[in-house]
Amino acid sequence: MKNDNETMDRQIPVSEQRKKKIRKIAIAASVAVVVLGIGAWLGSMMMPSIDRKKLMISEVDRGTIDVSVSATGNVVPAFEEIIISPISAKILEVYAHSGDSVEEGTPLLRLDLQSAEADYAKALDEQEIRRQQRAQQLASNETQLADRRMQIEVKEMELSQLEAKLRNELYLDSLGSGTRDRVRQAETTLRTAQMQLNQLRQQYQNEVKAKQADQRIQQLNDGIYERNLDAQRRTLNDARICSPRRGTLTYINTEVGSIAGGSQKIAVVSDLSHFKAECEISDNHSERVRVGGAVILRIGKERLRGTINTVMPLSKSGAITFTVVPDDMSHPRLRSGLRAEVFVITSIKDDVLRIKNGSFYSGPGDYTLFVMNGDTLLPREVKLGECNYDYIEVISGLEVGEQVVVSDMTKYKGKEKLKVSGEE
Repeated sequence: MKNDNETMDRQIPVSEQRKKKIRKIAIAASVAVVVLGIGAWLGSMMMPSIDRKKLMISEVDRGTIDVSVSATGNVVPAFEEIIISPISAKILEVYAHSGDSVEEGTPLLRLDLQSAEADYAKALDEQEIRRQQRAQQLASNETQLADRRMQIEVKEMELSQLEAKLRNELYLDSLGSGTRDRVRQAETTLRTAQMQLNQLRQQYQNEVKAKQADQRIQQLNDGIYERNLDAQRRTLNDARICSPRRGTLTYINTEVGSIAGGSQKIAVVSDLSHFKAECEISDNHSERVRVGGAVILRIGKERLRGTINTVMPLSKSGAITFTVVPDDMSHPRLRSGLRAEVFVITSIKDDVLRIKNGSFYSGPGDYTLFVMNGDTLLPREVKLGECNYDYIEVISGLEVGEQVVVSDMTKYKGKEKLKVSGEE
């Protein structure tokens, strides 16, 4: 008993007490680590997660941005000719169909020209009648003027005789054989004849001027008639519908028996080897659209450079229209009817921070973007500037090398943290 009591009363060594204390601390630390690990695991399980494959991620870099504004466009043939029916006539036959390749002069369809040809034949007959009438009038005028000239010549001869008679009377009077009355009578007769001759000459000049004026009027009327006849001839020739150029027939009225009204489109011949784009943009950007301006056409993944060729000055339904000619008008990606995204380049910025353009962007301003931090996404306030079809200018909030989500993250608005799952 004594030995047992001595053992119990003996003091425990300090080293052994330290070991026990260390063991307690280690156990407590292990428990804490386990608890923290479980908490972190539970926290990660409760954190919203998003599949990496659903994200569009862009790395911030430095480079050039061609600042642009967006528009829409349709690819159309660069050259096409619309054939208009020159007269109202029935379609009798159709010789070609849409999609056919045609050469210049290829017959396309036949119109009923019987009435038009009869009208033209009648006009030709009338033209011949007018020619004969003009020749007849010229002959009549020449006869009348010749008669007037003859009268003048007769009166001039008569005047010469009267002058001789007056001289004789004056001579006889000087010899005392004549009388003063006979001299006065001869003088009166001579003056009367002179006045009549002057009158005939004046009438002749007036008749010449009048007939010349009538002739000029007739010539003007004949010229008008000739021009109308030429127009009628051209209309008749145009009514024999043929292709005006080499190309592809993209439209033709094939309804045999229907009436092709005057000024109605009946066929379209297009050059499908060269194309342009008919574009439309909000009139808010009208001051940025100028003839000669640079443009990017994006068709699928293909980007084609081009130049603004024409701009319609009037706004329609809040938009203005313009045409763009691609640098390569025969590019194989161009097809009539294709939709194209159009980017009108307004300026160029060099050495700027930039990220790839994404669906979230709606214009310069402040945005909340999610930035990659390991396998976590953290929201950050970012200020963005202008953009083009590929990149957006970063004004502040990001640094070179950081990775940013550029897809639409609207449904995650307000989240403080997002976990990224899956592999890159």
